[in-house]
Amino acid sequence: MTPIEQMTVPLWGLVIFMGWTIALVAFLIIVRIRHLSTGGSPKDFGIPNDESLLWRLFRVQSNLIENLPLYMAVVFLITVRGVSGIAINLLIVAYIISRLIHSIIHIAGINPTFRVLSLAVQFACLITLTVMAIL
Repeated sequence: MTPIEQMTVPLWGLVIFMGWTIALVAFLIIVRIRHLSTGGSPKDFGIPNDESLLWRLFRVQSNLIENLPLYMAVVFLITVRGVSGIAINLLIVAYIISRLIHSIIHIAGINPTFRVLSLAVQFACLITLTVMAIL
């Protein structure tokens, strides 16, 4: 079996999560450089302003970094315990899609209610996956 064939849906989810985080950090760096090159101050990076793409990207990046360890822990439990199946795969897909939607909503500055709903789906998936991995 090749290394690619050994990848499970939870591990592919981890690859997507890490790739998305890296891409958003790169985007944040580009926006920061652009901000500085147009005369902006580094002090602006930490000023809460939901109208600012810079601030929204910073918050998305922070949120991804906060949630990545939770997802990694669930993937670790699932992998070590050898838990698999359609339910696990569907929950992983739902989690990753909700994670991506959460970021996009935040970056676009769309109504935060939708972001909270996306977050609720993510936590429901993580809790269910944790229970399934343990039992």
